[in-house]
Amino acid sequence: MRARLALYRRGAFTTHRINAPVLSVGNLTAGGTGKTPLVEWLARAVARSEGRRVCVLTRGYGREDARRRVVVCDGARVLAGVGEAGDEPLLLAERLVSFGVAIVCDADRVAAARFAIEELGSEVFILDDGFQHLRVARDLNVATLDATDPWGGGRLLPAGLLREPPSELKRADCIVITRAELAEDLDGLRAQAQRLSDGRPVFAARTRTVSVEMITPSLSLAPPSSAVSSSQPRVPHRVAAFCGVGNPRAFFSNLRRDGYEVRHVRAFADHHGYTQAEVDDLVREAHRVGAEALVTTAKDAVKLRAMRLDLPCYVVEIELEIDDEDGVMRLVREAIAAGEKRKRSN
Repeated sequence: MRARLALYRRGAFTTHRINAPVLSVGNLTAGGTGKTPLVEWLARAVARSEGRRVCVLTRGYGREDARRRVVVCDGARVLAGVGEAGDEPLLLAERLVSFGVAIVCDADRVAAARFAIEELGSEVFILDDGFQHLRVARDLNVATLDATDPWGGGRLLPAGLLREPPSELKRADCIVITRAELAEDLDGLRAQAQRLSDGRPVFAARTRTVSVEMITPSLSLAPPSSAVSSSQPRVPHRVAAFCGVGNPRAFFSNLRRDGYEVRHVRAFADHHGYTQAEVDDLVREAHRVGAEALVTTAKDAVKLRAMRLDLPCYVVEIELEIDDEDGVMRLVREAIAAGEKRKRSN
């Protein structure tokens, strides 16, 4: 990693400028740090508040043909399924299509950006998982830190989860601490991030459950709450939870925090593709422990739509709450202005 960074810094490897503003979201560690919800938040904010045609550029992990360019969403329609797109790009496409956001999967994000400018009219780009993708220059470089495991065990791959040393946070323009609600010492982590990044702005983002949607026809399941009227029927809250995400512990912790009685958990590998046999096993185990329903993440749910589910199954829909949204948007607007100024000068 050090050699690769040095080659880019010396010009041996080329960093390409896209003829549009570029915002990048990435992280230091392998696995899930809550990048996708932040990408969604940024794309929605830029499209809605700034009125720009946004395109998210992603590799699309877990898709059937990683070499093929796939337009998952052209800003008006979702055009690909989970096999072609991968789970996270499809999820982003379905959530952002109403905001006119395009999603393009391509290992060559330079070529994908040029395609999106010419064919989709894209005006602002967001690089998904872009911190180590140095081929594309960016106007705002956002690094995320997962509050539950910010430093990946303190060791680089393969001994730990770090892709590169924490000192490389100084490449970031700002840092977003995700899952801040689960932090043991948020103030201490914020101070450490500022020190390692030479004083870059540090924001905290919390994960909030906004709804729990039914995958199979059954009674509505909502987070247990004292605000629920006693006249309403009792909803299932004894659940068996499963997921194939980068940080399954955070998902299970959030369920318990929301008040569910989690009787069984099972974690699969990130981007796992489910089989009917595995789903049947989950149902049998849920019955064994007395769970009334299965619960999973939105990322997993897109891969379960064709499955037979012999127990009610629900998807937890989440969104980010950032402690200083105005501060983040100020940086975003400055980055977009800088990118547009560069574009005019070309």
